[in-house]
Amino acid sequence: MYLQKGNICRFLSKHERTFVPNIRILRNTDGFDLILTDDALAFVAELHHMFNDRRLDLLATRAERQEGLDLGDRFDFLSETEHVRRQDWTVRPAPTDLLDRRCEITGPTDRKMVINALNSGAKVFMSDFEDSNSPTWS
Repeated sequence: MYLQKGNICRFLSKHERTFVPNIRILRNTDGFDLILTDDALAFVAELHHMFNDRRLDLLATRAERQEGLDLGDRFDFLSETEHVRRQDWTVRPAPTDLLDRRCEITGPTDRKMVINALNSGAKVFMSDFEDSNSPTWS
C-alpha cells in the first residue's frame, strides 16, 4: 500500500522536494517530475522503509565476505547442494549437424546478417544475442 502523499512530500520549490525519511532529489532535469511523481516517490520511500534494514544487513555481509576474500578465503559451493555434486551427470551427444564445425560464422541477429550467414555455405551459424546487441550510448 502506498503511503499518503501528504505524509511523503512537501514542495520546497518548483524543482526541489524533500521526502520522509530524508529523501531528496539532488539533481533535476527537465521532465523529471513526469517520472518521479509523488506516487512513484511514495512507492520508493515505502520500499526503503520496508527493506532498508535487510539491505544494510546484506551490504554488511557482503563487506565481511569481501574482507575474507581479500585475506585469502576462497569461494566454495553451498553445503546444502553437495548431494547434487555427488551425482553422476551426463549430457546428450551433440546433434550430427553440429559435429563438423570447421567453418562457422558468428554474428548479430539483424536480418541482413542472418541471411548472409545462411547463404555463406558455412556449416554452422551462431546468432550472437549478447555482445552484438549490447546497447551503446555516446
